[in-house]
Amino acid sequence: MMQEDRRKDIQIREVFVEAYDLLEPFFDPANNWAGQTHEHFAFRALHERFPDLPANQVLVLVTAAKRVFAAGIRPIPHAEGLG
Repeated sequence: MMQEDRRKDIQIREVFVEAYDLLEPFFDPANNWAGQTHEHFAFRALHERFPDLPANQVLVLVTAAKRVFAAGIRPIPHAEGLG
């Protein structure tokens, strides 16, 4: 049985894979500085890449990307016409 997709924000869905690719290095432990991630740079990089996104959507994308990275998975590009 297919589970209903709860994600509703189309704009975030459309940019998530690109955003994840941009943000992934900021969460990689190999890039830590004194044991700290560069999460604060992730917000800046995302805002620079997508300047029209409001701050709340930037926060959603960074938070979601961090969760996906922590889960050890990569996002699958959204296929055209599939939802």
